[in-house]
Amino acid sequence: MTQSNSNHPTKLQVLSEFLKAQRAKIMPQAVGLPAGTRRRTPGLRREEVAQLAGVSTTWYTWLEQGRDIQVSSSVLDSIASALQLTVDERKYLYALATESGTGTYVIHEEQPRISPSLQRILSELKHCPTIISDRKCDIVGWNEAAAHVFLDFNHIPHGERNMIRLLFTRKEFQSLAVNWEHFVKGFLSIFRAYYGQHVEDQWYESFLEEMREVHPGFQQLWNQSQVSSAPEVVIEFRHAKAGKMLFHLTSLQVHGDTDLRVSIYTPAPESSTEYKLQKLMGKEIPLP
Repeated sequence: MTQSNSNHPTKLQVLSEFLKAQRAKIMPQAVGLPAGTRRRTPGLRREEVAQLAGVSTTWYTWLEQGRDIQVSSSVLDSIASALQLTVDERKYLYALATESGTGTYVIHEEQPRISPSLQRILSELKHCPTIISDRKCDIVGWNEAAAHVFLDFNHIPHGERNMIRLLFTRKEFQSLAVNWEHFVKGFLSIFRAYYGQHVEDQWYESFLEEMREVHPGFQQLWNQSQVSSAPEVVIEFRHAKAGKMLFHLTSLQVHGDTDLRVSIYTPAPESSTEYKLQKLMGKEIPLP
């Protein structure tokens, strides 16, 4: 699909300035190109951006000059990657380069990366099982406590580390929660909130169709689920080794270039859950 921007000359001018500014930020060495000695301006040349994006120099030059030309989602993705744009910058590029902005095209995001500071926070939550997931409920990070209470996600193939899928496929999850349906509906409510925000992304429809076909009962639970971006609930687990465990689930949103959620399971106060967790992790302490 292609669109032009003929009705918005101001947007084309802003697009031109944005592309020039982004191009100037990237040093040739950062993308594997020789620095050279005859560069009159900082950053990449237009022909280098075109080369990295796999488009003609003439076409990219016209785009950067703010001419009214046809653009496609695949080409915009290539240019965004060549210019090393963040997720927010990609959305900005789509809004400027197309008539209808981000609503028309799916922005293909790379696997989110956990920053060193977020990784430190994850590690410091020693006795609070914590899972980090993205907008598709794919699990991108977890701590040692989560590996002991749920399962070691390192043993799950990377492409299968989706929280919704695991709830329906792994016996560890199905037997863990005392009220499994309640547990599932909490995650489905989060997934439904994401689905509403990214309804134009065909991945969601494909995923839902897969779940309906493979897992009987999914559709009924999906229909019954609410919409909640951050449900706070008390969950009772029956752990195979530790027995009864009570957790308060708190969801936090990570603001920035990535759309990440931190799900923290805090041991319920006035329960023996934290003691049991430390014992499970091989860090037994005496009961108070």
